[in-house]
Amino acid sequence: MITLYEAFVPTAVQLLGSVDRLLTKAEAHCSESGRTAQSVIGARLAPDMLDLSYQVKSCAGHSLGAIEGLRKGNYSPDMSTPADSFAALRDQVAGAIEGLARVTVEEMEALQDKPMTFTMRDIVRWDFTAKDFLLSFSQPNFNFHVAATYAILRADGLPIGKRDYLGKLRMSQPA
Repeated sequence: MITLYEAFVPTAVQLLGSVDRLLTKAEAHCSESGRTAQSVIGARLAPDMLDLSYQVKSCAGHSLGAIEGLRKGNYSPDMSTPADSFAALRDQVAGAIEGLARVTVEEMEALQDKPMTFTMRDIVRWDFTAKDFLLSFSQPNFNFHVAATYAILRADGLPIGKRDYLGKLRMSQPA
């Protein structure tokens, strides 16, 4: 049996690391190709889909932000304006990674059965246990936004592949 921590935190850290490297590659690609940073940061897959900056902000929001929500017993989406530079986006990702590094197995296990509410303005209220919120709402949202980040950059011409999405794998080392 795995813990809630094991089910969420290590993979979130892994994929946030991949998002950080994707942003670094995107910034270098802009310099090499003469593209403006804003043209990439504002890129989207479809006209009715939010842009790259929102996707990255949501990666942080559905990882560390979700755990902060567990601690408070409520999660509401971050409605602030997304970052508008590669440096600020990477800072957001780094902050999420650093915050996740301070989360412990014991804390996550203590939180898992706590009542949890998702609210969005005064139009949505969904009640969960912390575990169900994290695994059935935030984790799928997190994965969606990581995949959207990758897809926007790939569709925008960044030469990346699946290995760039996966990030640093947690493989066993030979003895």
